[in-house]
Amino acid sequence: MQTNIPIYQVRQIREIERLAQESFSLSSQTLMQRAGKAAFDFLLRRFPQAQKIAIFCGSGNNGGDGYVLAQLAHERGLQVTLWQVGDQGKMPIEAQQAFAACHDIPAELFHEKANLQHPDLIIDALLGIGAKEALRDEVVKAIQVMQNTGAPIFSLDTPSGIQADTGQVLGTAVRATATMTFIGLKLGLLTGSGLAYTGELAVSDLQLPAALFSQVRPIAEKAQLSSYAAYLKPRTRDWHKGLSGHVLIVGGDKGYSGAPRMAAQAALRVGAGLVTVATHPENAAVMNMTCPEIMCHGVSSVKELKPLLAKAKVIILGPGLGQSEWAKTLWPYVCTQEQPLLLDADGLNLLAQTNLYHKNWILTPHPGEAARLLSCTVAAVQQDRLTAVQAIQQRYGGVCVLKGAGSLILAPSSLPVICSKGNPGMATAGMGDILSGVIGGLMAQDIPLGDAAKLGVYVHAAAGDLAAKEGERGMIATDLLPYLRRLVNQL
Repeated sequence: MQTNIPIYQVRQIREIERLAQESFSLSSQTLMQRAGKAAFDFLLRRFPQAQKIAIFCGSGNNGGDGYVLAQLAHERGLQVTLWQVGDQGKMPIEAQQAFAACHDIPAELFHEKANLQHPDLIIDALLGIGAKEALRDEVVKAIQVMQNTGAPIFSLDTPSGIQADTGQVLGTAVRATATMTFIGLKLGLLTGSGLAYTGELAVSDLQLPAALFSQVRPIAEKAQLSSYAAYLKPRTRDWHKGLSGHVLIVGGDKGYSGAPRMAAQAALRVGAGLVTVATHPENAAVMNMTCPEIMCHGVSSVKELKPLLAKAKVIILGPGLGQSEWAKTLWPYVCTQEQPLLLDADGLNLLAQTNLYHKNWILTPHPGEAARLLSCTVAAVQQDRLTAVQAIQQRYGGVCVLKGAGSLILAPSSLPVICSKGNPGMATAGMGDILSGVIGGLMAQDIPLGDAAKLGVYVHAAAGDLAAKEGERGMIATDLLPYLRRLVNQL
């Protein structure tokens, strides 16, 4: 079985570099040469038509990588122009040596009116993974000049201006067409704003020994569908619906019948055996008109809800729930149940008004709901999504899924997992309800909460990518339903 892919922050990458030098006698110069060569090889594959290349180099080791690439491109016969941004005197010795090797290549100190003469490709070797603070004026101007050309941009290690640990934009950043990152995947390239600036992402391990990576624990992992294949094995011929679990969805206040219906359909499409919806009495007559497989009950009180709770294996609380007196009457009692529970939407907004802690639930906030759970701003959540998901999980317990670009899933005693699948077409009403149903349906099939959340997020995002092949704009949540069924049967 394929395992998830390790993801690092800067301090782990620096530790790997240190170990490479101390344990395997791999110098910084060797790593720089390998980085430049790996990037150049990728350039030839990804941008085969590029003949005129403008390379912007900073005053650190990232600039050195750019100089190595420049020399290789020059030797290949490409037309290369170098632009130095920042003080060459501050360059590390390895980068100075790489620059010295480029003596035959036209090089200029960058200035605001630099004439790039319409390059086919721009190489961003300005900052790399070291940037943590607002960018210097000269770097900001260089980025503006690069972007204004309209040429594709290939970033080395990290798009300049993206904080490698968090994905935060440091005022402004390069919006790369492609990025090659070195040694290992960086967290900031896979979640939040960093995901939008990275473009196509490639990684080179710089031929480092596998034994070296085993000595440094990653900060997170990138989800792989095959990692969860054991949970999706074909069923035996004598299978019956009772073995696939019974999901109860509590939600759908007046005017919000669509949310629990979509969650119910998603739970059925990933293999749940039975799905019941407990909804406001006004919705009961229409809830299953378009999906007769859903069992539906109008409930006005906890007394009417109790028999349905007794039959359920898994509970989803929140889709279309609202925050009316009806919702506030049902919510506290549902949260006392022993069954595995998933909270979403107003189920989370009501939770934010309490200090309730539970080990046996999954919380699925988007950034706005996460901000309410943490009593902070959405901007604070998005600036450091890893810290946010960790804080929610610590405060409320269970498993937390922080939705958004590069969704993060954190279960107790395990590394956070990032899902890099998904697309902007999924930013539309009802997608969260579909996700709740997917995860709840997997929970009902005896998949542990943490793995159900990780697998559910991946399947949901992958279904969104399949649906988006017909166009992201105008995609709706129920477009995912047929692809959910396909994905849970493909392994």
